[in-house]
Amino acid sequence: MLRSLLFVFLILFSGCSPAYFFRAAYEEAKILWRRQPIEQMLEKDDLDKETREKLELVLAARSFAEETLHLTVGGSYSGYSYVDRPDVSYALTVAPGTSLSPYTWWFPIVGRVPYKGFFSENDARAAAQSFDREGYDTFVRPVSAFSTLGWFDDPLLARLLRLGKVTLVEIVLHELFHNTLFVRDAVDFNESLANFVGNRGAMAFFLQRRGERSAEYRQAERSWQEEREFSVMINELAAALKDLYQRALPENEKLELRQKLFRRAQEEWNHMTADRPEHHYRDFGKLEINNAVVAHFMLYLGNLHLFEAIYDAKGRDLPRFIKAVVEAVGQSTEPWQGVRRLLPSHAGNPAPGRTALNALS
Repeated sequence: MLRSLLFVFLILFSGCSPAYFFRAAYEEAKILWRRQPIEQMLEKDDLDKETREKLELVLAARSFAEETLHLTVGGSYSGYSYVDRPDVSYALTVAPGTSLSPYTWWFPIVGRVPYKGFFSENDARAAAQSFDREGYDTFVRPVSAFSTLGWFDDPLLARLLRLGKVTLVEIVLHELFHNTLFVRDAVDFNESLANFVGNRGAMAFFLQRRGERSAEYRQAERSWQEEREFSVMINELAAALKDLYQRALPENEKLELRQKLFRRAQEEWNHMTADRPEHHYRDFGKLEINNAVVAHFMLYLGNLHLFEAIYDAKGRDLPRFIKAVVEAVGQSTEPWQGVRRLLPSHAGNPAPGRTALNALS
């Protein structure tokens, strides 16, 4: 899910300024202090029907994650916490004007991270402005969920109850997967894989719970199709940009040509989704794109085709896929290399189709 963040380590173990540390630690402590068991909440007589159904759904998703997917669940998402602001936090992504390699911050335990989290939108935008002045591209986005990688019992944040049931289950499974597998210095791998497990897991959950004809299963299936569709487009755009940035051209010419690529990608996307106003990524065509935006999407959507190919190779059995990936990563010094070994020898390295984005006029 693109709504999540490996946030707590960017707070509790940061080498940032004391002001940043104390503000962030205070906000995180409030979230943890306000936790109350979901089971306890369900005992309330005045709980409205929709809230009750979603709280029960979260507990069911936890059980599914533990019993069927064999994820490390612990006490995560067994509690509920109220957050008294529109979004739990904000993430800043920064990238050079002619590179998709994002600026990174170093933190103990997690290593280098290609974003920085803030509990205040003003603080995030102030930090972005300082990078803007240095000529970087920046992107600030709201975050509705985070993972402490099992160090604490992550609560269900009140804001998540506003989401639809399918999205809610996707997020819970995404975050619980972070408890199960996390590779230092490999946020792109961690997030793309958790995104895959969250989406495929939601499909498996609703298939088991409601059946293939249920509205929830069909919605989960459509959500994953849209995720993969957008993934193909953003990977094609990234490939075209990388080709451009590697050319022996003056920087001002690269900056001019990248704008053509941005516009062409948005035009193609608007055309592709013109008759689908409910598409999850329908607003991409209106977004002000820069390298930081593309780098952000690539963290969550890079190489989804690779995971899908491995999933197919494992008989479309999600628990089997997860077990194989976790074992492969544990046996390799580089996670992407490890999982590619799971592909049948004849499959090679699957890649999405290419489009006219690669041809600059």
